[in-house]
Amino acid sequence: MNLPNKITTGRIILSILLLIFLIFPFDQIGIDFPTYLIGGKITISLKYIIGGIVFIIASLTDFIDGKLARSKNLVTDYGKVMDAIADKVLVNGVLIVLAYNGLISVIIPVIIITRDTIVDSIKMVAGKNGKVVAASFIGKAKTMTMMIGLTLIFFNNLPFELINIRIADILLIIATILSVISGCQYFIVNKDFILKDK
Repeated sequence: MNLPNKITTGRIILSILLLIFLIFPFDQIGIDFPTYLIGGKITISLKYIIGGIVFIIASLTDFIDGKLARSKNLVTDYGKVMDAIADKVLVNGVLIVLAYNGLISVIIPVIIITRDTIVDSIKMVAGKNGKVVAASFIGKAKTMTMMIGLTLIFFNNLPFELINIRIADILLIIATILSVISGCQYFIVNKDFILKDK
């Protein structure tokens, strides 16, 4: 297994550990994470600080493994498949957990996961017809805004919360809208494959 694939596999493991950490009922075994008061009015739990740091590390590995694979000509089928799985486990898993904990609207993961399911199906159909569906600029912008927005959610929207600007929520809404737009793009570009046997 080459280095990019090891990094990708590590991201999957790290993502699973992050999700377990976020949903584990620590209070039931007598573990209470301390909270910190920031700016005299904003509280943040050590649990989410730790979770946020792990999320940032996992997100950075997504950039590193792809860049390494392309620059060193180490792109493999394993890497393509596992990279997609790693992204879904990390982002969609975190979206579900944060929605369950009431930190974001449940509408966001519903839309994102539905879109991802549709796009993955389109990619599969296009792949069977010999067409590789590359990520669009809007899709990449969606990913970036989503990662930044989720990171801010972990850190209770700091430092923007101190000036009462919900940048985290704004970024997640933008990411959701871009997700829908890019999903429509995937359909339009590949509609001939999808509708040919209708």
